[in-house]
Amino acid sequence: MSNEIERFLERQDEAVSALFLENKGDELTGILVAALEEAFEILLEAAPPETVH
Repeated sequence: MSNEIERFLERQDEAVSALFLENKGDELTGILVAALEEAFEILLEAAPPETVH
């Protein structure tokens, strides 16, 4: 990985750690749910309609 990508991932890890330390589970849950929804949308767009059940 490039240094830029590694640094980005490190900043994400730091942000998640800070949310845990500050007992902001609701905010973290919201972020995770939004990321999952986006991932599912991408998968649905990439998959042919007949393969999705």
